[in-house]
Amino acid sequence: MPSKRSYEDGCAAAHALDLIGERWALLVVRELLLGPRRFTDLREALPGISPNVLTQRLSDLDDAGVLRRHHLPPPAASWVYELTAWGRELEPVLQQLGRWGARSPARRPGQPISLATLITAMKTMYQPPHGGLEATLALQIGADAFAVRLTGDRIEIERGTPPGPGATLHGDVPTLGSVIFGGQPLEEAETTGGIRVEGDRALAKRFLRLFPLPEPAAPTPAGT
Repeated sequence: MPSKRSYEDGCAAAHALDLIGERWALLVVRELLLGPRRFTDLREALPGISPNVLTQRLSDLDDAGVLRRHHLPPPAASWVYELTAWGRELEPVLQQLGRWGARSPARRPGQPISLATLITAMKTMYQPPHGGLEATLALQIGADAFAVRLTGDRIEIERGTPPGPGATLHGDVPTLGSVIFGGQPLEEAETTGGIRVEGDRALAKRFLRLFPLPEPAAPTPAGT
């Protein structure tokens, strides 16, 4: 990719930044962690990006081998973008960045998040209870269904509806984000209609408390 800017540095981290360090690149990767997406899907999930910039980032990431563009067969018959196996290895990188960024004293809570942000943040911030937890839950977020499996100290979230979940949470992204990460009481969200619980309510409430945000880093005192 000779036309791109490069650090011209032999460090592997510098080379990684040559590939994914441009503005919006990692957020495009984040959106593709949930699976193949059309150009219009990415534009909707990233409202701050212009069509021209999105086109360039997709081209750059394709050239780098991070994603691939391919055509879905009928009846879909549309072009989609999908992470390569190597591109998917960026998920733990994004999670570690998320943990680090969540501790920023300058972070402003309450800003809009996408569906991919919500799911990635849940995987990132999950803190199992003492002794672990064995349970299966379902998330129904608009037209998107996810199976959540808690096994010991691990969490797995994948697309689809699990058979016989212990509890099902119906909700939208802003409300779920507010309850899981913003401290909004579940009962308040239910009153406004943003969330509906089916099944084991105690399990649902316990589950929603398993994603505490880390304490902010101490700001540097002035003059030091």
